[in-house]
Amino acid sequence: MNMAGVEAPSLRHSVANLKAPGFLWDRAASARFTDLDRGTSLGLGISLAGRLADLAGRSVLLATTCQLTTALALIELDAIARRLVILPPDVEAEHLGAVIAAAEVDAAVIDDGTAAALVLALPVRVGCAPSIVPMDEALPARVATEWLLMTSGTTGAPKLVVYDLSALTAAITAPSPADGAAIWGTFYDIRRYGGLQIFLRAVLGGACLVLSSAGEPVGDHLARLAQHGVTHLSGTPSQWRRALISPAIRGIAPRYVRLSGEIADQAILDGLRAAFPRATIGHAYASTEAGVAFDVNDGLAGFPAGYVGAIRDGVEMKVVDGSLRIRSSRTASRYAGGEPKLADADGFVDTGDIVERRGDRYYFAGRNGGIINIGGLKVHPEEIEAVINRHPQVRMSLVRRKQSPITGSIVVAEIVLKSDQQRTGARQIELKDDILKLCREALPRHKVPAAISFVPALNVAATGKLLRRQG
Repeated sequence: MNMAGVEAPSLRHSVANLKAPGFLWDRAASARFTDLDRGTSLGLGISLAGRLADLAGRSVLLATTCQLTTALALIELDAIARRLVILPPDVEAEHLGAVIAAAEVDAAVIDDGTAAALVLALPVRVGCAPSIVPMDEALPARVATEWLLMTSGTTGAPKLVVYDLSALTAAITAPSPADGAAIWGTFYDIRRYGGLQIFLRAVLGGACLVLSSAGEPVGDHLARLAQHGVTHLSGTPSQWRRALISPAIRGIAPRYVRLSGEIADQAILDGLRAAFPRATIGHAYASTEAGVAFDVNDGLAGFPAGYVGAIRDGVEMKVVDGSLRIRSSRTASRYAGGEPKLADADGFVDTGDIVERRGDRYYFAGRNGGIINIGGLKVHPEEIEAVINRHPQVRMSLVRRKQSPITGSIVVAEIVLKSDQQRTGARQIELKDDILKLCREALPRHKVPAAISFVPALNVAATGKLLRRQG
């Protein structure tokens, strides 16, 4: 296997050779990439004996609560730690023991916010802080580092996906509208695959990056993005829909707008085009296991049918029983522990995402595991949401099942309107009728919602995706 720590420059080496001093900005602090060439952020801020050398060759859990300290630790520990196990902030405490065992964790990087008892009980713990000071020790010998990311499943313990740096960065070397000097912003957390891709693009390209902050109001985040002059901005469709509601959206003028993580329907693409008429609007397809498969930058939902069956930028795709499968150098190598198998015998990863061909284009219908059964007929919630979102007064929607004594389940929809003033009185009844008419014209009868309710907001998970629940 092509281990990045051996055959490719480490992140610290890449940072040391940057010509421009890229910055990392979070809500309360900042750091410059090139400062790490002269110092360290590890061993600071917390009264611990551990330092960088104590992490050499270990399986290190990054249990920092601050994205900035996570970012600095990633740069410092690539090619020094045997494994970098990236802990997202939303992992349930009850699953932490299983994560530590599966990844054979024997050390942790923590910051002032780390409180998990299992982490604090590890034999080796090294503190990390945003400040960088001169290093009083030589760098340990380089090793091949594995990067372990966690899947974002909604039930059970997360699976650990194993990458090397060359696979994680393979898509970054491909030509992209994002090339060139940039000030990146992201709604993602960099401890998930989508956010990590933006972080690595910034590090390797010498760009600046404005980090998100958990719990920060959307308007405040947009104001920070405006303050730093963001030129490239990335998020899920749900995150973008929430951002478009905020008046603060008018303060930014990015050159490149990117969506990923969920289905980008035509309504959100058109909404972003209206908000940013001079920007390139692109949506990317990626998964934690399969990596980045492609970008689409023509302003249309779905992707050209010619992408399937061809090899593009080293990525090959096929569709089996409606499910999209991917083989490339960008995929993870395996799950930690080796089970279940990540790829089939031919090296294809089954993404579990269902696609349908219509004419010369494929469209995403939904997740294989998210199907609703209505009287024996299959329904993808995302397909119905895409239709509802076309209505000019709809900002976003969530379709779910509700138990029914007759059919077993019925489809219901919760809808956020663009204007709260339209949620009351006769206008509300009129809007419901309009939306149901739109659904009846575009969908089979069993997919038309049996009930619609207008809500002020929809919950978005820490991953940036709509929080789906069973009714």
